[in-house]
Amino acid sequence: MSADGKLSTRRREQVAISGPEDFARVDELRADADGVMVGIGTVLADDPSLTVEDPDLRADRRERGDPANPARVVADSRARTPTDARILDDAARTYVLVAETAPADRRRGLEAAGAEIVVAGEERVDLPAAIDALEDHGIDAVLVEGGGELLFSCFEAGVVDELSVFVGPTVIGGREAPTLVDGDGFVDSDAFAELELTAVERLDDGVVLHYAVGG
Repeated sequence: MSADGKLSTRRREQVAISGPEDFARVDELRADADGVMVGIGTVLADDPSLTVEDPDLRADRRERGDPANPARVVADSRARTPTDARILDDAARTYVLVAETAPADRRRGLEAAGAEIVVAGEERVDLPAAIDALEDHGIDAVLVEGGGELLFSCFEAGVVDELSVFVGPTVIGGREAPTLVDGDGFVDSDAFAELELTAVERLDDGVVLHYAVGG
């Protein structure tokens, strides 16, 4: 995020906030995870692949008996993921988390495109139930990359163990620009997610802050 906590501009266009050192850090996080999760907003805005870029890291995964890339997970209550999205290529398994009210034809279309559908929750994805379902598929450690709506939902659901964030030397501004954690936000201070700062490291003229959640 930028120094003022923004992920992009108010137009929700991608902005280069970090650099090659931080990209490598995120690549290592992906390589260490069983699954990489984003929200449907990120899929629609960025069409990410969510794969490991470094061939050496992919080789390390294979050596320890894992697929070259972690599974990809999309929180998508209404099954709006495009059937031609990059996350539906054959580079890794892809799970789409949907609610019970997601249209059946969209679910079928995603399954035909190669996705595995996980139904959790009535009108919105029930994240704790979805995490339990992913665990049944052998996915224990999930890296949640964003965006802000999903990150708030994860904190609200109490499924976050650690937070690491790169803070870049940029101010973006804008009251409508997305922030690290958006959503409805907490109002009661008793509900705030409490963090314990565990480490700070400098990368790409910025800093990475590492937190344990619930500290």
